[in-house]
Amino acid sequence: MDIWINGSMVADDKATVSAFDAGLQHGIGLFETMAARNGRCFRVEQHIDRLIKSASLLRLTDRLHAEPLAVAIQQAVEHSGLPSARVRLTVTGGNLNTLQRTGEGPQDPTIIIAAQPPTEYPESFFTTGVAATLAPGRLNPWNIAAGHKTLNYWSRISALQQAAAVGAGEALWLTPDAHVASGSVSNIFLITGGVLITPPARGEQERGELVPPILPGITRGVVLELASKAGLTTKMQMPTIDDLMGADEVFLTNSSWQVLPVTSLGLTVQAETADAEPELRRHRISEGEVGQITADLRAAILECIEYETSSGEESP
Repeated sequence: MDIWINGSMVADDKATVSAFDAGLQHGIGLFETMAARNGRCFRVEQHIDRLIKSASLLRLTDRLHAEPLAVAIQQAVEHSGLPSARVRLTVTGGNLNTLQRTGEGPQDPTIIIAAQPPTEYPESFFTTGVAATLAPGRLNPWNIAAGHKTLNYWSRISALQQAAAVGAGEALWLTPDAHVASGSVSNIFLITGGVLITPPARGEQERGELVPPILPGITRGVVLELASKAGLTTKMQMPTIDDLMGADEVFLTNSSWQVLPVTSLGLTVQAETADAEPELRRHRISEGEVGQITADLRAAILECIEYETSSGEESP
C-alpha cells in the first residue's frame, strides 16, 4: 500500500516523518476520516473545511488550502485502486527541529493521506443494533481543543477498548454536569415522540454559552439534512441519562458506520472475584430493537452516499 505524504506517493514501509515531528513529540495535529465510494470521497469539501478551520482556530497552521488538499485526497484514492475506501487525512505541526535549527517560522505542516480498505462491520450491528456503555471520565468543555478532531485520542480509544471488553460497541461520554455529549468516535441522536434530538456541537451554542465539547460531525450534518427533508422535527438539546434510557430510538453517526443503531445501554459491573471478567448489565432502549426512523435514516444516507459519489453532485 502507498501513502501520500507531503506531496508524494510513498510505499507505506518507506513513509517516514521526523522523530521531531510535532505530532509525535506532543500529539499536535488534526485528522479527518472519510468514506470513499465509487472512487470518490463523500463530502470531502466539508471534511477539508472543518480541518482548515480547526487548524486556524487552534493555531496549528495557516498554510492549508482546500483545493490542493482535495486534489491530493483524490490522487490517493485513485492510486489505491479501491472502489470503496477508508481515507485518513492527518496534519501535524511539522518538524519542530527545523524550527529550532533555523529560528524561523512558521514551519510547514506534515500532511499524510492514507486510503485503505474500509472496516467491515458485522451486519448484525445494523439489523439488531449494539450496546453502548459509559466512558470512565467526562469531556472537558474548557479544553481549547474540545470539539476539534485532534490527534489526542488516547482516552477515547481506551474507553472504546473497555467497552469492547464487555461486549459494547461504543462508549458514551458525559459532560461535567452529567449530560450525554457524544460517543468516543461518534455523534449521538435520540428519538423521542417522533422528535430527533442531538446535542449541540461546537459552533452551535447560543451567544454567551460555553462552547460544547462536541465535534460538528460531517455525517451528523448529513443526517440532519435528511431528517429535515423527511419532515422530521429536530431539536438541539443536551440529553440526560434518563432521556437516553427513556428514548424510543437511539443511534450513532460517523463516517465509517454512517448510522449505527443503539438498542441497549450498559453499565460495567466489576466482577466479584479478581480472576473473573467484568460484565455489562444492559438496559434495553424501548423494545430493544432497531427503530423505524433509525432504519429509514440509515437507508437514506446510504442512498445519498451512493448518489453523490457516483454523480459527483450533492443530493437534491
